[in-house]
Amino acid sequence: MNSRVDIPTSFVEPDDLDNNPSANAHFTEVLDQGLQRRGLLRGGMAGALGAIFAPVALTACGGGDDDVQLSPVAPAPAPQALGFSAVARTTADKSTVPAGYTARTLFACGDPMAAGVPAYKNDGTDTNYDQRSGDCHDGIQYFGLNAAGARDDNSSSRALLGINHEYITPVVLHANGPSARPRPASETDIEVACHGVSIVEVAKGTNGEFAYVQNSSFNRRITGTSVFELSGPARGNALFVTKFSPTGTQTRGTMNNCGNGKTPWGTLLTTEENWSGYYFRAAGDQALRSAKVNASFARYGRNVTATAAAASRYGWETSGTDDKYARWNTSVVGTSTDGSDDYRHEWFCQGFMVEIDPYSPTSTLKKRTGLGRFAHENAAFGKPVVGKPLAVYMGCDSQNEYVYKWVSTALWDAADANRTDRMAVGDKYLDAGKLYVARFNTDGSGQWLELNVSNAAIAGASFGFSNQAEIYIHTRIAADAVGATKMDRPEWVDVHPTTGEIYVTMTNNSSRRVVPTGTQTKVDAANPRAYVDVVNGTGTQSGNVNGHIVRFKDAAPEATTFTWDVYLFASEASADPRLVNLSGLTDDNDLSSPDGLAFTKSNGLCWIQTDDGAYTDVTNCMVLAAVPGVVGDGAEMTLNYGGGNTVTTRMGKKQTAQTMKRFYVGPADCEVTGLCETPDGKTLFMCIQHPGDGTAAADLADPTKYTSQWPSNEGYGAGKRPRSATIVITKNDGGMVGFG
Repeated sequence: MNSRVDIPTSFVEPDDLDNNPSANAHFTEVLDQGLQRRGLLRGGMAGALGAIFAPVALTACGGGDDDVQLSPVAPAPAPQALGFSAVARTTADKSTVPAGYTARTLFACGDPMAAGVPAYKNDGTDTNYDQRSGDCHDGIQYFGLNAAGARDDNSSSRALLGINHEYITPVVLHANGPSARPRPASETDIEVACHGVSIVEVAKGTNGEFAYVQNSSFNRRITGTSVFELSGPARGNALFVTKFSPTGTQTRGTMNNCGNGKTPWGTLLTTEENWSGYYFRAAGDQALRSAKVNASFARYGRNVTATAAAASRYGWETSGTDDKYARWNTSVVGTSTDGSDDYRHEWFCQGFMVEIDPYSPTSTLKKRTGLGRFAHENAAFGKPVVGKPLAVYMGCDSQNEYVYKWVSTALWDAADANRTDRMAVGDKYLDAGKLYVARFNTDGSGQWLELNVSNAAIAGASFGFSNQAEIYIHTRIAADAVGATKMDRPEWVDVHPTTGEIYVTMTNNSSRRVVPTGTQTKVDAANPRAYVDVVNGTGTQSGNVNGHIVRFKDAAPEATTFTWDVYLFASEASADPRLVNLSGLTDDNDLSSPDGLAFTKSNGLCWIQTDDGAYTDVTNCMVLAAVPGVVGDGAEMTLNYGGGNTVTTRMGKKQTAQTMKRFYVGPADCEVTGLCETPDGKTLFMCIQHPGDGTAAADLADPTKYTSQWPSNEGYGAGKRPRSATIVITKNDGGMVGFG
């Protein structure tokens, strides 16, 4: 999440930081913190930094640029040529697409979703957001409908979109920006309602273009006040007991919904990512809690001393004594021994995968506790195989966190794909199974380590796990105990529709170093870069600044071993090819901070989206289309950094103009995130989050001072305040998006 002008300077987002104190091994001791981008490598500052950082040299096994094959692999499908001209880098405040394509805004923050709700004025005076689109559009999934309104996975003309609303841009939601604390209840009500999920119907009109349907009976807003069942193996746990649910079986709200996923039976899985910072914890609360509870708070950066409170992100707990505001204070304020008279345990009711049936607007919402509790980025199902369990792959989006896999106890029955009692199918596959975490080895192999209370490493952990339910609640701590691999912010995961290989974006990691000090993290084979980057042409940033994408292959859904390589090293085209630009990127396909990632099933293309702050002096955030290969199609490379520091990593085949191109660049100050398509491959839906993020409340009276006026500057909606939105992209000749 980007820094925000409307969050108090005293508040530091706990889940963006490294809160992993474990000493888990990082394979080899390598790499450097001394190469940098653009100007630093071309005179001037380069000489100065040369005096700070040790000289380095880099060689590839086999000499020169020769590839060393990891092992014999099946050849990748012959790539089709990407049928568009690459979009140039740009800082223009607009949607930029290739020649021959059109991008239109479809559904924006504040758009009414029910009959009778007035049009959005976009001046900070709008209300009733429980019947409007929420803010900060993120993950998105497509659920087809036929003409009669029944589920139709093959429909390319009518559908429901499941859209996440990750967080908010308060400065544009209120007339004069957000008020100081204590927060007015009216402002808090708007902000809580702007979170969550929208289920919204879209359909093609007589002009052949998609529009959203305001008065559809399918439309549904799920917000920070909606009621959820806690389902699965931790249901009813003592840490779920609250004043709202003394039995520990229900909770309210889903927060910070980032990515999402689609189940094989046609439901939406939405994530709860950086939820920890929404809650206030009073000074001295530590003394009132058990050692286990304090350890769990600390693992998300929410421990407190006797004199310092843990601030909340938006101060919702300050809006009054009403229960709906009191729940944001997760301190012990009651006198009960079980927490049934306050919200000391409310914090533990967030951090899960949430299942929603988009086709049933009154269906029960369920938090699937078996899939673990952490900073969920998204979820991707492996290819279903009849008679085999289902696998769900997930990343935990924070520095030095882990990659997870859920394997169902139930074996896949193809008939379940078309059942109408879809939440019952979810009960079958998502409430019983095994949870694993990944260890990436130096030789290109890996292990899935089961998180089970009988595992000797967990049983002997100082935390003192006493039952399996505790593992689903304190998942990060269990993963620490078994020695999982610390990764560079594992974010979106998706599965290639043909090969079944799994791709995971590692967005960046500012704590990665060659020679760590303090809480910094040592480079390793799966996270093999650390360097200095000039950020926005001024200051510098160290670590894995530009990020990378790891891919791996499971032999079967239930497999406990895998093989892996690095599919892509993100970098700027001008960066040093010996250390930073290892994938051979050019002006047509360079990027920084890959975040969103999705495969389109119609053509097997891999779409990579960025959420960047290191290259935005040159270009806004973007989307690239790539023709993927297979694990092992590249080189085994040994990087030699002098002083005996070497590391061997597994690098995928280098990119070319035929295999990867920039397809889209978004408006100013935005993140591009979430992508889905119509089954015929002729329409893409994508989300644009927080354009104009740098707009200050003091400048609201002067639209010329907004850092973005999108999408109004492209003719969408009233007012000029920037709005998060979902866009639709089509090819002007009606062809398939991405190819000729």
